[in-house]
Amino acid sequence: MSKNIFVYCEITEEGHVADVSLELCSKGNKLAKELGVDINAIAIGDKLDNIADEVSAFGVSKLYLAEDKKLFPYLNMPHSNIVSKILQEQKADIVLFGATSIGRDLAPRVASTLKCGLTADCTSLEIGDHYVKKTDTTYKNLLYQIRPAFGGNIIATIINPDMHPQMATVREGVMKLEPLKKKVKPEVIKIDVNKYVSKSDFAISIIDRKIEAQKVNIKGAQIIVAGGYGVGSKENFSLLKQLADLLGGEVGASRAAVDSGFVDHERQIGQTGVTVRPKLYIACGISGAVQHTAGMDQSAQIISINNDSEAPISKIADYNIVGSINEVIPKMIKYYRQNSK
Repeated sequence: MSKNIFVYCEITEEGHVADVSLELCSKGNKLAKELGVDINAIAIGDKLDNIADEVSAFGVSKLYLAEDKKLFPYLNMPHSNIVSKILQEQKADIVLFGATSIGRDLAPRVASTLKCGLTADCTSLEIGDHYVKKTDTTYKNLLYQIRPAFGGNIIATIINPDMHPQMATVREGVMKLEPLKKKVKPEVIKIDVNKYVSKSDFAISIIDRKIEAQKVNIKGAQIIVAGGYGVGSKENFSLLKQLADLLGGEVGASRAAVDSGFVDHERQIGQTGVTVRPKLYIACGISGAVQHTAGMDQSAQIISINNDSEAPISKIADYNIVGSINEVIPKMIKYYRQNSK
């Protein structure tokens, strides 16, 4: 039986819990209920007054706060030491991090300190058992860490039966954000930072930081018109942009389209891009490889436009339009304008 579940809550520049961390609290709460255990959270930084309220809608039982001005902006060594020691003291069994630039840097450091495994970029998390025939051993209530592998050609289920905690990073948008009907504030445990870090942890300091504004907010788009290699050219992507602008959406792309130079990498959707969950996803000339569908298959409604009626994406699409995008999209634009006046 798992002892407890921990979520590392990443803190934004504005002092709020990052969306991906709230998604993990929501998922962690479901896993905790299934196991009959508690879900706990760790937050590190400066000015964490609002954090308890923000996680209270997701069933967090205990919130460990390491609040100190010198811990912000992010300094990897002290953060990893604090997280590692808390997890050791509390005998954590499952630990979840967001697969952000911060989480991808922090989680491996923690895993190395705790001498445990780490599965990166999971798209699903489940609880299950595992039987080893060779030793006639059954492991109960393991964390199934599920993610595409081998370039997205297979879906791998990874387990860590012997070395705990079981650790995974999960990408933003993969888990549903499902607040509880009634908030329950967690017990706040304030950490004495000086007991967890030493002067040597601050041997490297950040002198200056430059943050560029995000150019494309494809994660937050409710309508996405995405193109694949089948779009054919950079010029043909202008058709997708016309439709996206008309619908008030954003243009996305598969890896094949990005690698071909049709569109910038910041618009790439899939295992090596971003994960999205829009209300409407229009896939144009996209075959539906696993590495792409892993980043969009939770869309509320999917429309596929493809010459190949047997393309893999047709299996997950709600509507399939067989035809050339050069014929279909101009008609969609024309009739939408006619009927939206």
